[in-house]
Amino acid sequence: MPASNYVQSIRKRIGHDLLILPSVSVLVYDARRRVLLVKSVDSGHWMTVGGQIEAHEPPADAAVRECWEETGLYVRPTRIVGVFGGPDFEHTYPNGDRTVYTSVCFAGEVLSGTARPDHSETSELGWFTEEDIAALPMSNLTKSILGHAFVLEGDALFQPPRWTPPSGDH
Repeated sequence: MPASNYVQSIRKRIGHDLLILPSVSVLVYDARRRVLLVKSVDSGHWMTVGGQIEAHEPPADAAVRECWEETGLYVRPTRIVGVFGGPDFEHTYPNGDRTVYTSVCFAGEVLSGTARPDHSETSELGWFTEEDIAALPMSNLTKSILGHAFVLEGDALFQPPRWTPPSGDH
């Protein structure tokens, strides 16, 4: 899918420089507790359902929209699994655009729809166990999120902070 008008307008000003973008991912499970993954048309890698949050769009709406667009499934977000970002979430596109994503990851419950790839962003989809996932080709970004996909209860996850004030200031 091409970049939104908003991102295109920023790219006109900054070129290929690093751009921080908010995004969502959605972990949808079947009755056997397998997680739904989609295969990227561009990279051939398996990835979580999700994408960029549009300007003025609440993250939960973005999660529902992205899941519908990529899989044909209408979902209800049930909880925040975690918030992810950092070096594993940097990506350089074939045209040279550099991006780093901060992703809010939701668990989602299917309300309706028929699972199918959109053939624009996703070439296929599948349901995978934790053991199945280890053998799939995927990015570090996807591996980071899926490392938490089977923690099905408890508080939302996040990477522990590493930042501290400059020495002497705390």
